[in-house]
Amino acid sequence: MSLAADTREAVRARPFLLDALRAGVVNYAATAAWLTSVAGLDGDEEAIAAALRRFREDLPTYATAEHAASVSMRSGVGVIDGPSAPQEDADVLLRVGTVAVTDAGDDTVLLVTGDVSARTLAAVLDTLVAVDVSVAAAGVAGDTLLVVVSRRDGATAVRTAEAVLGRVPTDPTT
Repeated sequence: MSLAADTREAVRARPFLLDALRAGVVNYAATAAWLTSVAGLDGDEEAIAAALRRFREDLPTYATAEHAASVSMRSGVGVIDGPSAPQEDADVLLRVGTVAVTDAGDDTVLLVTGDVSARTLAAVLDTLVAVDVSVAAAGVAGDTLLVVVSRRDGATAVRTAEAVLGRVPTDPTT
């Protein structure tokens, strides 16, 4: 593989770099140095910086779109793993493998309904991390997105999700 192809692969393996390139906010020399030292990309830093510049030219511009959805929260949910998780779907808000989000517990569930997708969930989760809110469980299916946070973080999670809905990044077409 060429150095340019290796550089593109290294960037695609790190979506935050892809978003930064699309947004045009990358210091190419610093990113090339980081890719060689931290990410293990093997090559001349100036050549990697040039490959990053060329890659940026091929990418669609970073853009966001507003998503029409409503946000609500409900306290008293829990995340249960294993045989103690209820088997009846009526008691389960989300199930992944043996883990279930149920109507019994000390956590808060954030429900976003409407124009949501996996990209919306990713944007919500990234922003919750940025505001120091821990997520116990999350998922999206159909027109519903669910995020479980501590009861104490419920209001922050609602405000965060509402703000994110106004600026969900669009997917790159590469």
